[in-house]
Amino acid sequence: MNGTIQIRGARENNLKNISLDIPKHKLVVVTGPSGSGKSTLAMDTLQRECQRQYMESMGMVSDSISKPKVDSIQGLSPSISVGQHLTNRNPRSTIGTVTDIYTLMRILYAKLGERPCPACGTRMGPEAGVEPAKLVSDEEDTGYNEKVACSSCGHQLDKLTMSHFSFNKPEGACEECSGLGHVATLNTDAVFDQEKSARDGGVRFWSGMYIDYNVSILKAAASHYGLPFDENAPLASYDPAMLDLLYYGAESEAFTSRMPGMKPPKSVTQGKFEGVVTGIWRRYNEKGGESGEAALFRQNSCGSCRGAKLKKESRLVTVNGIAIHEASARALGDALDWLESVKAGLSEDEEQLVGPLVYDMSIRLKRIIDTGLTYMSLDRPIVTLSGGEAQRLRLASILGSGLTGVLYILDEPTAGLHARDTSGLIEVMKQLRDLGNTVLIIEHDEDVMKAADHIIDIGPGAGTQGGQVVGQGSLQDLISQPDSVTGAIFRQRSERAERPKRRSGNGQHLTIHHAHLRNLKGITASFPLGCLIAVTGVSGSGKSTLLFDLLAASGPDQPAPEGCDRITGWEEAGSLIMVDQSPLSRMQRSNIATYTDVYTHLRNWYASFPEAKAAGLTAKHFSFNTAGGRCEECQGLGVVPIHMHFLPEIEVRCPSCRGRRFKDEVLAVTYEGCSISDLLDMSIAESLPLLSGQKKMTETLQLLCEVGLGYLQWGQSLSTLSGGEGQRIKLAKQLSKKTAQHTVYLLDEPSTGLHTGDVQQLKVLLNKLVDAGNTVIVVEHNLELIHDSDWILDIGPEGGEGGGDLVAEGTPEQVAECSRSHTGRYLKELL
Repeated sequence: MNGTIQIRGARENNLKNISLDIPKHKLVVVTGPSGSGKSTLAMDTLQRECQRQYMESMGMVSDSISKPKVDSIQGLSPSISVGQHLTNRNPRSTIGTVTDIYTLMRILYAKLGERPCPACGTRMGPEAGVEPAKLVSDEEDTGYNEKVACSSCGHQLDKLTMSHFSFNKPEGACEECSGLGHVATLNTDAVFDQEKSARDGGVRFWSGMYIDYNVSILKAAASHYGLPFDENAPLASYDPAMLDLLYYGAESEAFTSRMPGMKPPKSVTQGKFEGVVTGIWRRYNEKGGESGEAALFRQNSCGSCRGAKLKKESRLVTVNGIAIHEASARALGDALDWLESVKAGLSEDEEQLVGPLVYDMSIRLKRIIDTGLTYMSLDRPIVTLSGGEAQRLRLASILGSGLTGVLYILDEPTAGLHARDTSGLIEVMKQLRDLGNTVLIIEHDEDVMKAADHIIDIGPGAGTQGGQVVGQGSLQDLISQPDSVTGAIFRQRSERAERPKRRSGNGQHLTIHHAHLRNLKGITASFPLGCLIAVTGVSGSGKSTLLFDLLAASGPDQPAPEGCDRITGWEEAGSLIMVDQSPLSRMQRSNIATYTDVYTHLRNWYASFPEAKAAGLTAKHFSFNTAGGRCEECQGLGVVPIHMHFLPEIEVRCPSCRGRRFKDEVLAVTYEGCSISDLLDMSIAESLPLLSGQKKMTETLQLLCEVGLGYLQWGQSLSTLSGGEGQRIKLAKQLSKKTAQHTVYLLDEPSTGLHTGDVQQLKVLLNKLVDAGNTVIVVEHNLELIHDSDWILDIGPEGGEGGGDLVAEGTPEQVAECSRSHTGRYLKELL
């Protein structure tokens, strides 16, 4: 028992009373089709029971914390799960700050920094003391108000401290941007239409009763000040004072300077108008840039610090000829080279002073680089990382903790990683295992499976068709096991059919000329229309910059965005539909049914039943978002939060409605024995027979099944979906909107989170789109999907500054022959 985790009778969600032994201190992969029960086994059963047993041992468990549906689990260790959801949304947090590398760098600069004397220009050497540098907080950092003198002219300066290099402290932060590196400017053209009146769209986001409300205040204000105001006249004809009132409000300096001596109105009804621009800025600042009008703002690099975030005095301090903001902006691989050169140039005294600190920084950098993030920089904001990147960064931090005897549960750590970089990540996971830990990975990647000590294959299908262990052992063992779904796919691959027929397109091209944004090296990229096109390359090579920052930012009637000379071919390309992996919603209330608009039809349908009409129930009563028919104890969520003191709060089933979201009279309305709550608990695939006669819903249902999401439950919160799942829901929603003209579909790694078998299903859908006369462009690392595309553009060859070139373009066979292409090398093996 000491060598295994023994699970007996696991029945959570779709698990079919399974029992299995998981070897400890090994690298274990859990694989299987999307929705087969992998996450239920790893996260909802193993992880939850680990936490429950740990808290029970601390005397902290209450009866309301549910034990997973399992007879017993023995041999458990303390567990740490590393998922793909970003938890840190602070715009000031960077890779450098969350890993403490930037903190160590600040100490290094405070101890070894050289700077010019502002009086005579002489370079002033380090003012470091004899005490070895150590990691301290800013509060412990000494040196405030201490002075040092220039050896040439005697001019006195403040002694350098850590705070001088912090963009979060007044001592170091640039005054103009407060250490953010950028300033927000409101795009007033997106707010106002000068050719229209206040009544008819002059303020673009005013509508309905909100127009009536604001126009009535403006009328009262105009009357108070004796200003001419015609609600039906275009804004361009307004008196300058009236325009200032509309823009900035009755209490703004811009307006009051035009009305000297006049007291502003005391109330809104008397004309106390806030001002459209003033109101937008207030909401933007109150919500930290997350307000609904955030799209109206442009983020421009700070004119004072040019994005460096620090004061000029701090930017002039160098170590080994490099300022701290320059070192932070380098790709991690280059930053490591710089650090090694610093180490090599240390004197004996300096070695004693900062040697251990430089060594610690080097180790931390190497760990991050090993997880495939070489192309990242220390100043990269955490909020800009993808789920896979954030997970790999956390993995690098975990490796530094040196913990042993821990169960690590990882959710698809290879997401967004090129095949070339997977080997480094595998080594990191092996290091975790070799420390004496059990590493359990939910994964579909073939290289990870080959490296695993043990594989557990869950299947055979998704949702109710899954939940069984259909194979166990090594990858070779699975291939020889007749019931293994994963093994069957690898068996079929070895008997691969003939190569797919390549489409040559319709003869037209969409072309980006001389793309030079970020690391792009002035490349011209041409996309043949009427094809399935894969844009490939290692992480950080410039794929997203080319497609999402340039191509997606242009359009048939728009000028070329900054970063390229021009974009041609839009007149033949038609419209663009972009489907990326940004989160659908962070709101707990948004679920699959509400996002796809199916829930509107469901509510109307249930409200039309005779028993609903007899009980006086309307569509509103079948909504869990508004008062009326929902359970008020949990406000229609089905769960209530429990505060866990120093641990994150957890959610437990609502004791009032027992997780069913609605009042009893609403639940009494059923169709073929199913209440609206039962339907929300159903998977999309399960609900197909029940909703087959409902034309308004069945097309969406079939599309969701086609993109491989039939296993998801209608009531599942959008915040629980992976990036790949969210993207495929967006794709299904876009496909439900019929387009008559040629359309370019731009997809960001649509295969993320998909089992090899599900990738085949995705390929069928993408080919359908192309065969219907459209163009599909995918950013991809999945070799199966790349192999079956008609045309490839490979960007690289490396990430960061080593990338940005068009390494190869052509059919998969042509790219496979390019010796400079990393993608080509792996394609050649597959072909």
